[in-house]
Amino acid sequence: MDTLSTHLFGVTHDMRNESADQKQHRPAWAPCFYYRADKEVHYYVGQEIVIGGALDSYAGTVWPAALALCHYLDTQREQLSLVDKTVLEIGAGTGLMSVVAALLGASVTATDLPEVLGNLRANVMRNTRERCRCTPQVAALSWGHDLESTFPASVSRYDYVLAADVVYHHYFLDELLVTMKHFCKPGTTLIWANKVRFETDLTFTESFKKAFHTSLLAEDGEMKIFMATCRE
Repeated sequence: MDTLSTHLFGVTHDMRNESADQKQHRPAWAPCFYYRADKEVHYYVGQEIVIGGALDSYAGTVWPAALALCHYLDTQREQLSLVDKTVLEIGAGTGLMSVVAALLGASVTATDLPEVLGNLRANVMRNTRERCRCTPQVAALSWGHDLESTFPASVSRYDYVLAADVVYHHYFLDELLVTMKHFCKPGTTLIWANKVRFETDLTFTESFKKAFHTSLLAEDGEMKIFMATCRE
């Protein structure tokens, strides 16, 4: 099990103001980004990733678990290679994690609610155009609704399903678990990163562990990254 430093989740670095000595001694795991107008600029996979957000939506914010999982995927490439793998992200939000997965060589489908797809698509396309092996896809997905008609299990097969900070203060946790089960079939690995904030996080985690074979990939305090496979 990997141990993540607390700095990964609590410290950010404005790279524009760093001296040469600071850059040399900056921990490799520290999330590095700065703000440019209304956008955040992140660095993963050796690339500058420009993310636009929206203040009126949970989906318009880059949440801590997304940063943690992006860092994990970027630094654990030998143990968890995404090259030529099919990847689905549920609750993609701003699309940062889907961008990182695509830059790491995966064929990515980023999903979220229809009303947030505009910003998601703009971020994904801006940061992957002419940079990736496969052009990422962006699609609408409402947890627990019309799953078989929109993503038929017979053809919607993925090597990895990614999710970060999808468990927060909302009333769709049952639908979220149903959605995870729909996509996590034999041969699929589900990777879920979460920062515990509410009692509902703990309740969902117990349901998650009952639904799948799980292991803890990394943790630091309230931040945990789980790997899961189906029980069937």
